[in-house]
Amino acid sequence: MTGVRRDRRVAVRAAGSAALLALLFAGAATLASARDDGARDDDGANGDGARGTHSPTALRVPGADSADAGFARDMAVHHQQAVEMSFIVRDRTRDEEVRLLAYDIANTQANQRGMLLGWLDLWELPKTAPGGQGPMAWMADGHPGHTGNAGHAGHAGHAGHAGHPPRDGSLMPGMATRAELDRLRTASGRDAEVLYLRLMTDHHRGGVDMARGCVRLCTVGAEKRLAQGMVEAQRSELEAMAAMLEARGAKPRS
Repeated sequence: MTGVRRDRRVAVRAAGSAALLALLFAGAATLASARDDGARDDDGANGDGARGTHSPTALRVPGADSADAGFARDMAVHHQQAVEMSFIVRDRTRDEEVRLLAYDIANTQANQRGMLLGWLDLWELPKTAPGGQGPMAWMADGHPGHTGNAGHAGHAGHAGHAGHPPRDGSLMPGMATRAELDRLRTASGRDAEVLYLRLMTDHHRGGVDMARGCVRLCTVGAEKRLAQGMVEAQRSELEAMAAMLEARGAKPRS
């Protein structure tokens, strides 16, 4: 094994370790995740409309249309596709480096998805957006910026999902279309590896924009910390995937 290949494997393992550490850190705060980190109005309601009481130990419950609830709902869907793509590619290549990356992404994002859905259950909030709101409506009042767009991955800062009209199953920034998933299911070897790395690069870039939106707009401390951990871990994985694409004579889609 060459030194360059060893370095890439170390980078992939480091990226996975960073993601798992972020997950463990956030998981330790799960039981306290809905407790109030900020001030409440005098009538017992939080400044952002979240339900609350005067008790300093009362559960902090965001509103159904809050950024906290919107991020939890949308990122759970976003993560589910990353898990799906990772399981697909593990069956389409024997490359240890790509399979290891796919395992790390699937494991981390499946667990994070469980936490996000668990918070919605804890808050007794629906897993679908209220009032017919579409994906990304919770970001309508904020503009966290872009991470360097790839394909359709950089529109999270636009109001609602107007910057990313849903198409062919791609509901949010960075999500692959059904046609792209079908291509991944039929590709094999290097072709599957390159397609997966390109799709996951888009997916991570969109996910980073969404997570940055939560860091800026969410009010529940544990959720903000989880989102920041996502930003850091996925940026590390983006660097690893760029190197893996280069090693295969390819590059991100843009």
